[in-house]
Amino acid sequence: MSYAVKQAYDAIPEPKFVIAVGTCAVSGGLYADSDQCIKDRENFIPIDCFIPGCPPHPLTILDGMLRFLGQIS
Repeated sequence: MSYAVKQAYDAIPEPKFVIAVGTCAVSGGLYADSDQCIKDRENFIPIDCFIPGCPPHPLTILDGMLRFLGQIS
């Protein structure tokens, strides 16, 4: 799966923004100790915004998106 994610990321034109939504995307969640999880996500692809939660509350998603938009403007 990491190969497919890296290919998709490389295919996106600039500017590239990556938003990790949910506990599994942010920290690995229940599968953090599994071999299939990428341990060093920060060096794999740069992540611009983390939105925690399992599942994230809609207001948390809105807050994360507003904070992200404040960073890029």
